Amino acid sequence: MGHGYPAGQAPAGQPGGIHSQGGAAAAPPIYRADQAFAPGSGLQWSPISKRHTWHRLLAAVLWALPIGALGAFVVWRNGGGAVGGAMWIGAVVLAVALTGIVAELDRRSFGYAERTDDLIVTHGVIVKRLIVVPYGRMQFVDVTAGLLGRWMGIATVRMHTAAAATDATIPGLPSTEAALLRDRLALKGEERSMGL
Repeated sequence: MGHGYPAGQAPAGQPGGIHSQGGAAAAPPIYRADQAFAPGSGLQWSPISKRHTWHRLLAAVLWALPIGALGAFVVWRNGGGAVGGAMWIGAVVLAVALTGIVAELDRRSFGYAERTDDLIVTHGVIVKRLIVVPYGRMQFVDVTAGLLGRWMGIATVRMHTAAAATDATIPGLPSTEAALLRDRLALKGEERSMGL
């Protein structure tokens, strides 16, 4: 009870376990589906900053101001009148609100954990994704921040590997935390590449 093994498939050595002929290797462990995105080893996901949501929302507002004003003017000049202009502005405001909701859901979906041999990153609202980056496979780590990000005190950490599919990105980290994570990852990568 409570181990997540299907009926009749307890680990080898326990009643109902699966044994290969001749007492060879036991069957691999079976994990519950709800553990597919767990960090494992008793670890907890480290979240990203709440400023990530505000960063994306503020960026959307800065884009929406000129788009809303220019679009409303064009609609008004082309016969849409005040009602058409107001509808355009309403659509832009709705788009900004949706951007804020999606940004918050995205922030809540992000998490990372530093394990003994690798870094794992999870994210995704509609499609959940988990990326495992072995320290020994990292080629370099960089930290980036735009003007708005620097003003808000957040940055993005990127881990680059030989295979682009296993690159990982952690956005919305406080600048100090991003720098410390970069240094830890760089040190662990050097240790693994030297075989320490």
